[in-house]
Amino acid sequence: ALSAQTEAPFYEEWWFLLVMALSSLIFILVVVFALVLHGQSKKYKNCSTGKTISNVEESVTLDNGGFTALELNSRHLNI
Repeated sequence: ALSAQTEAPFYEEWWFLLVMALSSLIFILVVVFALVLHGQSKKYKNCSTGKTISNVEESVTLDNGGFTALELNSRHLNI
């Protein structure tokens, strides 16, 4: 006579539940990361088309045509 009771199915084991929980967590983090990147690329795409964004960040205009100047001409080196 064989017992009707057998081992528990693998999906009720603790290790399987742990693997599924960690896999779900990783999947959720990947989805959130993808959505954040998508939102960032949309923000910069709107900025590049000439639309103005009212942020605290403002573009800095330089007096010499957009290049930062190294103040080397004001120094007198003794040779």
